[in-house]
Amino acid sequence: MSFDQIAALLVLVAVIAALVWGKMRSDIIALTGAAVLLATGTIRPVEVQSAFASPALIALASLFVIAYAMELSGLLDLFIRSGTALCRRLGAAGLWIVIFLCGGASAFLNNTPIVVLSAPVVRDVATSMNLSPRRFLIPLSYAAVLGGCCTLIGTSTNLLVNDMARAAGQPTFGVFEISGVGLAVALAGGAFLFLVGGRMLDNRKNQPGPGPEIDASLLEAADTGTVGHAEVFTKSRPLSPIKAVVSLLVFVGVVTAAGLGWAPIAAAAFAGAVILILARVISPEEAYAGLRPEILLLIAGMVVIGLSLEVTGLAAAATNGLVSWVQPLGPLGALVILYGVTLFLTEALSNATVAVLVTPVAVALGESLGVDPRPFLVAVMMAASAAFATPFGYQTNVLVYQLGGYNYTDFLKVGLPLNLVTWAAAAIAIPVFFPF
Repeated sequence: MSFDQIAALLVLVAVIAALVWGKMRSDIIALTGAAVLLATGTIRPVEVQSAFASPALIALASLFVIAYAMELSGLLDLFIRSGTALCRRLGAAGLWIVIFLCGGASAFLNNTPIVVLSAPVVRDVATSMNLSPRRFLIPLSYAAVLGGCCTLIGTSTNLLVNDMARAAGQPTFGVFEISGVGLAVALAGGAFLFLVGGRMLDNRKNQPGPGPEIDASLLEAADTGTVGHAEVFTKSRPLSPIKAVVSLLVFVGVVTAAGLGWAPIAAAAFAGAVILILARVISPEEAYAGLRPEILLLIAGMVVIGLSLEVTGLAAAATNGLVSWVQPLGPLGALVILYGVTLFLTEALSNATVAVLVTPVAVALGESLGVDPRPFLVAVMMAASAAFATPFGYQTNVLVYQLGGYNYTDFLKVGLPLNLVTWAAAAIAIPVFFPF
């Protein structure tokens, strides 16, 4: 092995060990790894620059601003209040409707504010109807995660995989191009939660008490795999009709422009964020507050580490070893194994980390097997998001973990079979929508 390969491998091992250890912020870990790679000459400054100027980061930062403008306008609170009224009229059926509506909203908005706003409502309404809140809170979190799988902008993982695939010479995905697979996975997962998962959690032990009102800024951003202050809940925001309408119209315009191919998602989202600032729907200070730099810097640092694996040849070496093992199984067998490996890694690491590490392998695997790499890229998108067996993979899981008085085994007994259900659904759906 060359010096660069040894350095890249050591940094990778150290970063993974630090993330699993969990005593340091994940963004600091990723940036430290990137700094070491730059200092040792393993990666060049121009490659670091390209990571920080990634279209995925521009799109994500802009979408954070737009979503924050919608939250500040009181629009999300309005939706939650409407959901509360529905729950009280329809009972348990209303709670499930709200859960699945939150999942649908998560296809377009960050799932943390959605669950932060709706979880206390679900808990209180369930308690008032003499139903166990434990039956509904884990499904609420999981539904939000499943919803994020349905569009390119539903989670930072999808944007990151798309951007890394572009850098590897693959065509980019459209906003709704993965929606067929995402919906298949989400519907299979939702059916399991409604028919089986909720019943597994329906008991009266460890009933939670009322939670404190908290400032949502204390929550670390979702999709980073880090554990933040999940006991904190956002304050209710009064509705500002004009700001709500303008922010919603801008968001719809961004999605439409990107979905119809009029502009790349990064350009459309950036323009939308600027329009909201110019229209004074959100102030520059509020826009900066909504940027969630810990997510952006984590992704940038991990992209640098991922690039080091590619430029030093480590990714190609790992892929060659994997191909020699899975080649007899054919493309479908390789897809199933890649999904499983990604799923397993995501349970231990952040989804952004896994996306960076596995995406180059997915591209090389498809090319080595002589088939289109896109099915393998979609598998990485789904598996790096839809991991449910631990309470610490997403901030939304941590939130309901404490609010619902759950223990670790509650997530395991529901999340493990849910992993298997969504894994099977993805293995069936991906070749249908993305033939090899």
